[in-house]
This record gives sequence, C-alpha cells and structure tokens, in this order.
Amino acid sequence: MRCDLSDVADREMRSFPLPHVLQPGEVVESQAVAGGAVIAVTEQRLVVAESDRVVLDVPFSELRRIQFDIERGRDATLVIVPEHISNWPRIVSVPVAALRETAATLARIGERINDYEGDRAG
Repeated sequence: MRCDLSDVADREMRSFPLPHVLQPGEVVESQAVAGGAVIAVTEQRLVVAESDRVVLDVPFSELRRIQFDIERGRDATLVIVPEHISNWPRIVSVPVAALRETAATLARIGERINDYEGDRAG
C-alpha cells in the first residue's frame, strides 16, 4: 500500500468546521473526518461533531475508554465512552480511507489521556 503525502498536506490545511466551539487560544492539535463525524483533539478536550453540531465535548479527565475495532471487509468502529453516564457514548463508523487519519488522531488522544493521568498521580 502506497502512502500519498498529499493526503497529509490536505489534512493539515483543513480547518475545524465549528470554530465557535473553541475557546480563545484553543488550538486543534489533531482531527479526523470519518463517517460524517469530525473527531478533534485540543490540549484539554475531545470534541466530536456531526454535521453542524457538537455531539460530544469532554475534557480528557472525563474520558473513560476508547475502543477501535477493525474488521476485514467492513468499516472500522470507533467507540468513545465518557466517564459520566450523562454523556452518551459515541459510535463512529470509520471507512478504510479514513483509517490512517483516525489512527493518528487516536494516538494524540492516547497521549493526552496519559498526560492527564500523570498530572493526577503526581
């Protein structure tokens, strides 16, 4: 499989579709577009938007689990589970074409979750 670097450039040029959601000075560190959803990571939180609305907005301290299932012949499934039951889990279908971008965003989420855990422990 060939990696097309123009894909990376296109992803870097794309802006977050709901800039009004961001706080002053808040920057989207990583984002992925998959199955009609935008998954965005900032320094403090995870935001999932569908169409023109935010469906999940949680700080990393309130993120319980993320599950990413990949099966042959099907779209992957991303499940984001917040800590509190007042925030419903989000399920995002990730087509094969969006796997690389989504995986990069998931890596950033993993780093942020562990940053939070390190701060809490020390």
